[in-house]
Amino acid sequence: MEAQRLKRVREQLEREQLDGILIASPFNRRYLTGFTGTAGFVAITKDQALLITDFRYTRQATQQAIEYEVIQYAGKPFKLIRERLDAAGVRKLGFEKNHVTLAGYEAYEESFNGLELVPTQNIVEKLRGIKDEREQGYIRKAIDITEKAFEHILGVMKPGISEKDVSAELEYFMRKNGATSSAYATIVASGERSALPHGLASEKLLGTNEFVTLDFGASYEGYCSDLTRTVFIGKPEERHKEIYKIVLEANETTLNGLKPGMTGKEGDSLGRDCIAGYGYGEYFGHGLGHAFGLEIHEWMGFSQKSDDVLAPGMILTVEPGIYIPDFGGVRIEDDILITDTGIEVLTKSNKELIVL
Repeated sequence: MEAQRLKRVREQLEREQLDGILIASPFNRRYLTGFTGTAGFVAITKDQALLITDFRYTRQATQQAIEYEVIQYAGKPFKLIRERLDAAGVRKLGFEKNHVTLAGYEAYEESFNGLELVPTQNIVEKLRGIKDEREQGYIRKAIDITEKAFEHILGVMKPGISEKDVSAELEYFMRKNGATSSAYATIVASGERSALPHGLASEKLLGTNEFVTLDFGASYEGYCSDLTRTVFIGKPEERHKEIYKIVLEANETTLNGLKPGMTGKEGDSLGRDCIAGYGYGEYFGHGLGHAFGLEIHEWMGFSQKSDDVLAPGMILTVEPGIYIPDFGGVRIEDDILITDTGIEVLTKSNKELIVL
């Protein structure tokens, strides 16, 4: 698998007329090499594939990155990298502009003086956008763990328990059931706080007659899942029911309309137009969804500005919402796989309004 990924990077380097590229992103490093350590650089040229890491990871890297020559460094790694780039005749070196700090770039300028440094964007990220069968399997497993956690937490939530306790129980359950960790900081937002799209769990106690939004996911073999469900504790009023019904309709309208070849903008409009049609457009201020995999937010997504095109193998979220200050909010999020003819909805958890 890594050999094919390496081949595709080299093809892209040739198209962009680059002699080589230096990879700094830890997620891109893992994707290209299979190396799960936390330190190192990847340098790829026409004839070389190098993984440069330190003493802590040399043995691990040798075992995991079988398509790469592993080089151990002590001190500054760029001296070793420069020597190998010079030996390969590199004159135009690409680097990941989205993953290099100003200090990092200054170090590049000093270490690679005399080379033409060319900023690149999303060379590896676009490859990561299409998930192979192994990656899809990891994500399906992460989703399965997450959905089991959702079923579990429904029996735990009740008035008087804190949002932080709900969050802790979700994360504990996921780890006990196979997750390496949570995929991101768990969101538990109840009552008026449910109007906060990213309302991280607080000390607030769950009350009665209020929404509770749960947004959480598991990480399995490095791959994420992402699920949001909004439930109600107590007796919902008509306005609660109305808002929930609109968000659910926007979710399902989007799922029914998505297909390969659509742009992110076109996909976004499916749910956004539905919400706006009921007069709640001003209360839906984020994109309709995003790609995920090794990272919870990856290249490609549904937004009003995205001209990127959906292709088979992409995995994204669909997550419309309505957020009304001083009242509450609803978000319903599913994970989907783009197929040759449409989509497969990967998440199966109940989306009807659950009243506890």
